[in-house]
Amino acid sequence: MAYLVFVTVLWAFSFSLIGEYLAGAVDSDFAVLTRVTCGALVFLPLIRWRGLAPGLLLGVMVVGMLQFGVTYLLLYRSFAFLNVPEVLLFTVFTPLYITLIDDAFYRRFAPVALLAAAIATLGAVIIRYDGLSPGFLTGFLLMQGANAAFAAGQVGYKHLFRFYPTTVPAWRYFGFFFLGALVIALPAFLVFGDRTMLPATTTHWAVLGWLGFAASGIGLFLWNRGACLVDAGTLAVMNNALVPAGLLVNLVIWNQDANLARLVAGGAVIGLSLWVNARFSRYARLRLA
Repeated sequence: MAYLVFVTVLWAFSFSLIGEYLAGAVDSDFAVLTRVTCGALVFLPLIRWRGLAPGLLLGVMVVGMLQFGVTYLLLYRSFAFLNVPEVLLFTVFTPLYITLIDDAFYRRFAPVALLAAAIATLGAVIIRYDGLSPGFLTGFLLMQGANAAFAAGQVGYKHLFRFYPTTVPAWRYFGFFFLGALVIALPAFLVFGDRTMLPATTTHWAVLGWLGFAASGIGLFLWNRGACLVDAGTLAVMNNALVPAGLLVNLVIWNQDANLARLVAGGAVIGLSLWVNARFSRYARLRLA
């Protein structure tokens, strides 16, 4: 639990840094590739190449492809259509995906999660009740893809150790996580990247360095480590702890003029969806210990 709390604080600044300094100024595919490369530089020198099950290593790579590669490519693109508070609020769907994917691993089905998702969608509409532009809907759908990929990566990482138990420390093979992310990030930049929007200032490089080495390298390792030490319900709760932390940072430091009435109203409905899921689902375990 301590790992998850620490990373929540670490990540609280990430959304605002992306939205305020990188979105629209630095190519999103290059930004993701830079973050992957920084994380790889931290863990690749520590890799243990022998004595580990091939299935475990392949699984960690797939988790990296989902949780970092796909998630961040979609997340960065969403900033072209949404502001920082909206991106943060729309991450609250992640626990619902965690519930559904975890149920799939155990071959069970929780229809309450789908009801909760519908209520959460209503909350998202309230946030932009003055009109749902095509751009807004695009951003919303991009965030749902990012949420689903991030959830699949977290749950998949937890369940890897059910199938491939090992006493080797996770940091000895976590480099494969970034190799998997690189499989997604490098081709994405080569095919879709805009080479006219590379970092042009010291601030751009500083933000990318912080996001790459701290938020991605250290943050993702500790988050996945923490995910393995708690149940799926607690993991779902901690995914949403990022929302108030990130919103507080953004509203206090960068966005004091945000429409708080819409954010609170829509956020309350989305919060209701989470309560419905926690209260009526047989499998939603939300204890924090």
